[in-house]
Amino acid sequence: MKTLGKKIRLLRHQKGWSQEDVAKRLDISIPAFSKIETGITDINLSRLEQISALFEMSVVQLLTFSDAEQDQKVINELEVINKKLMDRETEVIDLQKKVIELFEELRHNRIIA
Repeated sequence: MKTLGKKIRLLRHQKGWSQEDVAKRLDISIPAFSKIETGITDINLSRLEQISALFEMSVVQLLTFSDAEQDQKVINELEVINKKLMDRETEVIDLQKKVIELFEELRHNRIIA
């Protein structure tokens, strides 16, 4: 649930609301809301519906909401990893070519000798 808490915190920051603002709107204490954001407290469906309504989104939207900046970081990391993988594949192919060349050279030297 920590991920959901982070999403809720991000949405709260985007609205410019304090924890106190949200806690009042949800009719809960500030510490109770803080525990939701930090993932200490699991959120039941009723509270989830309440939070999603507060942020004017469906429960599904709240659960699937993601930070575009975080998504871009993941995409960038995947691109870097993919580039490294492609570089390694090229290295393996080059090494395979060298092994074949050496094998052919060895075979050719045995035929001559």
